[in-house]
Amino acid sequence: MAKVICITNQKGGVGKTTTAVNLGYFLAKDKFKTLLIDFDPQGNATSGLGLEKQDLKQTMVEVMLGEAELESIIQVTKYKNFAVAPTMPQLADAEVQLTKMDNKFTRLRTAIESVAQQYDYIIIDSPPSLSLLTVNAMIAADYLLLPVQTEFYALEGVAQLLDSMTLVKKAMNPKLKLLGVLATMYDKRTSLSVQVLAEVKKYFKDKVFETTIPRNVRVAEAPSHGVPVGSYDKFSKGAKAYKNLTREVERRTGKK
Repeated sequence: MAKVICITNQKGGVGKTTTAVNLGYFLAKDKFKTLLIDFDPQGNATSGLGLEKQDLKQTMVEVMLGEAELESIIQVTKYKNFAVAPTMPQLADAEVQLTKMDNKFTRLRTAIESVAQQYDYIIIDSPPSLSLLTVNAMIAADYLLLPVQTEFYALEGVAQLLDSMTLVKKAMNPKLKLLGVLATMYDKRTSLSVQVLAEVKKYFKDKVFETTIPRNVRVAEAPSHGVPVGSYDKFSKGAKAYKNLTREVERRTGKK
């Protein structure tokens, strides 16, 4: 049965999608069958894996509206063991329709249950907001992975997100755990990054991953080429960091 990891932060620009794509890539490289669900209406994970959105006939939009099965929309990537369930901007419109539907909080969980036996890991790239889509992702997940940018206001909104996690855990998903907090865009040469990382560790203690994701131009360039950074430049600092993170995730989820 797949381990389901929701990558979430209500703040945008913290490296959420980059983490989802690259964690998925390196899990697949480690021979784990991995599915990445693009659950962010911006669809950056979809394009970041080289899919042309205009060619997609059905996506997570149709899955959430009950018009398609999850298995039927999954696309294989050019990387062995790595598949993606793509999305389109219309997912934001579908969210409005969902508010009037039955089982509006558990639709993603039901969809994932239909394919969970086929994968070792399922990663959900959730929207940068505390929305109905994000709640669906939390209810469907075994774990939350929280990327935190090592800049001013890094912890802003985190308390609210954790409150939401606690509510979901109590009401809908008692198995939900915080897998870890990931410091992103870290630059050890700046006192700000060092100070923020220290603050994050003080707040989250042993939940902070040992790995930090550095500011790295190769990480920034890779999505424009439609590939993970591990494929774009496997010797870059960013690729090595995501490879190390992947090993930590495997240990924390009991796969290693």
